[in-house]
Amino acid sequence: MIYRFLEDAAEALGSTYKGKACGTFGRFGVLSFNGNKIITTSGGGALVCHSQEDKDKAVFLSTQARDDAPHYQHSHIGYNYRMSNICAGIGRGQMEVLAHRVEARRAMTDFYVNLFSSCPGVKVFIEPSEDFYSNHWLAAITIEPIEAGITREELRLALLEFNIESRPLWKPMHLQPVFEETPYYGSNIAEDLFDKGLCLPSGSNLTDEERIRIKTAIEQVFSK
Repeated sequence: MIYRFLEDAAEALGSTYKGKACGTFGRFGVLSFNGNKIITTSGGGALVCHSQEDKDKAVFLSTQARDDAPHYQHSHIGYNYRMSNICAGIGRGQMEVLAHRVEARRAMTDFYVNLFSSCPGVKVFIEPSEDFYSNHWLAAITIEPIEAGITREELRLALLEFNIESRPLWKPMHLQPVFEETPYYGSNIAEDLFDKGLCLPSGSNLTDEERIRIKTAIEQVFSK
């Protein structure tokens, strides 16, 4: 049986699994070029296709599904999902620096691995095996309060005193107020990650001076 699926690779551009690029595993792959991604067009994204037929159909549906006629005629429901030429031009230019951005993000993760190596109870998210090559778009940690002697929220507030922004990992959908009456099925893994997880500064343009400031702040927090 052949399974055809849509792969959400929104944040995975530049990452691979067993040497295969993320975004190419499904019949379609979806990439995000939002402002916080590893490269950006200021918004929008891209659809990765494996065949000319799929590409032509996607372009047709995303450009209002207009029939081949001299007037506006529609035999299918379409949408206006086109990226502007200006944004597309920015994106093409950004593609040329993708490798550099990936290298910079991976270096930030290595920085945090070294920084937290002597901090009990703190775990930096890294690849689980050599099969994975991550773009490390986002550097994140989990904190076990008993071992670390500090909670995720206490560390976040402490960094804020140094004017260093960090954020909790994403709040699970079933905990969002808008879905509080919605049935939920599953365990508490997402809740646990939200309670203990923290996203740290990981931009591709962080300077050595800024890294020193982050290092100094974290060392002072954990020295207490």
